[in-house]
Amino acid sequence: MWVAAGVAGAWVTYDIGHFLLGSPEMELIHPDQVALSGNRYVVPASVREIFAGDRGKSVLRIPLDERRREIETLPWVEQAAVRRALPNKIQIDITERTPIAFVRESSDLALIDAHGVILDRPVEGDFHFPVVTGIGAGMPLADREQRMQLFSGFTQQIESSHAGAMEQVSEVDLSAEHDVRATLTGLDRSDAADQISSEAPVVVHFGDSDFAEKYQTLVEEFAQWRAKAGRIESVDLRFSREAVVNQDATAMAQQRPMKLAATHAARRSR
Repeated sequence: MWVAAGVAGAWVTYDIGHFLLGSPEMELIHPDQVALSGNRYVVPASVREIFAGDRGKSVLRIPLDERRREIETLPWVEQAAVRRALPNKIQIDITERTPIAFVRESSDLALIDAHGVILDRPVEGDFHFPVVTGIGAGMPLADREQRMQLFSGFTQQIESSHAGAMEQVSEVDLSAEHDVRATLTGLDRSDAADQISSEAPVVVHFGDSDFAEKYQTLVEEFAQWRAKAGRIESVDLRFSREAVVNQDATAMAQQRPMKLAATHAARRSR
């Protein structure tokens, strides 16, 4: 009796396994059997193409971890979760990367995220970011990530200091490892009505720390610096007790840049 029961159980197990692994009802046949969610810019066809070699197989034979790793190599995909939806579907949940700036690639502008991953610019996307320079696809990813983390900290800190501050930033040069060099407009305001009196761009060296304090110093003291120095084209705030004005502009003319006291920066610096 026990032998007969064992044989019967083995036969049932084999029959079920044969059905699950070889039945047409379990096979991945059509691309539409690969369902996506969470994607806005990831093209579904690029994900479904990864499963092209699995068509005609039971969904139980598809190596999900391997396919997940392949999906995560797509530029816009930050994370992916892949699971079977029996009897014959694959469900993929995608977390897309979040761009934080434009980066110039050849003659066009691409997007870049906080990890330094360069992303193709989607046709339907509407993005409003400053342009970062000094980095590109030729730079190692680890170096791009380090600089973009610096940029991310810069944007967060100056926005926390003054809401809308990033609207003044048109370009950020990240070519120096420890210096965020930002081009800003709208710093020169008239005392009477607090209206922008000049849109001349100003290059500001922020260094690699204390961005909120340095930005606040820039906003509060720019008018005084301009009254003493005249037209301002650059400001270097990397020094704790002074601001160096027009150093970039005077270097070519071999004139001495003007050093002005930065009282707010000095008060907040140790």
